[in-house]
Amino acid sequence: MNSTTPVNLIAIDDDIQSLELITEALRDSEVEVTSFTDPGTALQSVWENTPDIVVLDLVMPGYDGMEMLARIVERSPETQVILLTGHYSTESAIEAIEKGACDYLTKPISLPDFRLRVNRLVREARDRRAAKATDQQLLDANRFEGIVGQSPVMREVFARIRRVAPHFRSVLITGATGTGKELIAQALHRLSPVASGPFVVFNCSAIVETLFESELFGYVKGAFTGADRDRAGLFEHANNGTIFLDELGDMPLSMQSKLLRALQNREIRRVGSTDVRNVNVRVVAATNRDLPRMIADGMFREDLYYRLSMVDIQLPRLSERKEDLPLLVRHFTQAFSQLYAKPIQGLTARAQALVASYWWPGNIRELENVLGNACMMTRDKFIDVRDLPECVRSDRSGAGDGSSPVMSLAELERSHAHRTLKRLQGNKVKTAAAMGISRATLYRLLEETDTELSVSV
Repeated sequence: MNSTTPVNLIAIDDDIQSLELITEALRDSEVEVTSFTDPGTALQSVWENTPDIVVLDLVMPGYDGMEMLARIVERSPETQVILLTGHYSTESAIEAIEKGACDYLTKPISLPDFRLRVNRLVREARDRRAAKATDQQLLDANRFEGIVGQSPVMREVFARIRRVAPHFRSVLITGATGTGKELIAQALHRLSPVASGPFVVFNCSAIVETLFESELFGYVKGAFTGADRDRAGLFEHANNGTIFLDELGDMPLSMQSKLLRALQNREIRRVGSTDVRNVNVRVVAATNRDLPRMIADGMFREDLYYRLSMVDIQLPRLSERKEDLPLLVRHFTQAFSQLYAKPIQGLTARAQALVASYWWPGNIRELENVLGNACMMTRDKFIDVRDLPECVRSDRSGAGDGSSPVMSLAELERSHAHRTLKRLQGNKVKTAAAMGISRATLYRLLEETDTELSVSV
């Protein structure tokens, strides 16, 4: 809908003469009037068409005008409602305004005054359309390789990707769970000289230790029980392309030296073979772990860390880039609206306020999961508070508002994991899915809490 599209007005009144008067009053205006004497049919039209303005009679047989007002405002929050009544009272006027009416008029209405008030709402409707168009232009202008962001910290990330992509051989991406590390890896690949080559993903937290070497480097027939044929590893599949090593911090120490050798020499050896194979592979590794701390604890090789971190791209948490939140909400809402073939137009004002105040411990991935679920479940064109999950509605962490003791980000992440696990009755599979993290990451968060408890005792 653009600025030249007529503003839609639905008039609901059981008095035909009143409807004719409204229609006649707006005949020469830029308003398209549809009138109904049956409130039930009128409400159905409101749900289907989302009019800009509704003129609603307060008293109709079998219908409570105040209740209809509340339902319209709840399900169609951008619709402006003018309430008409033949029996004015201060109490009902106050109640109407509190329930969301933009105006309250007494019958018989003054036609010049009515036109004046409607014209004001017409201008506001056109301003909202213009604002929506601007918001869309802003979203389109702030997409970088499929990544949404306008905050200074994300602009710096985008600039770093542009500088690094044409030249890198290995890159380390660090950031908390759900901050979009794989999207950054894909952007690096697409902007690199090997963009036409393969992009191969290997999740280090999803593979048992005994299979690491054969998965990455392949094996020859007879190398071990069950090896009935030669098989290429992921490094060979990624030849002349990029391999993305996700959750690098979960790679076993015994495998790290072999990865280092592959990075240094650009060559691999299949399990069970003495033949060396050269590979032209760019390597992007990502982790949410504190690798320097793991090095100090003897859990990660220092030489591998320095080999990978020659180029280090650090991603901020969503709480550190809150100015990107409206763009991200619009981006995901549009995507899921299209995916589910539902005409979702955005969030209600109170849902927006709740989303803005929540601290998003699961970062972008949690936001995507929450909005995806809300878009699937909502029956309306606007996502409301009731469509958001209980963990968002009932959050009382006070993160960032000074209402609770200061906690580190790691402590907040562990606390959120335990609250979600408790809410889902101990089901770790559902907890990991709800938080948008892998089960291995969830187990680590729970283990870290247990370790801290045992030390404190």
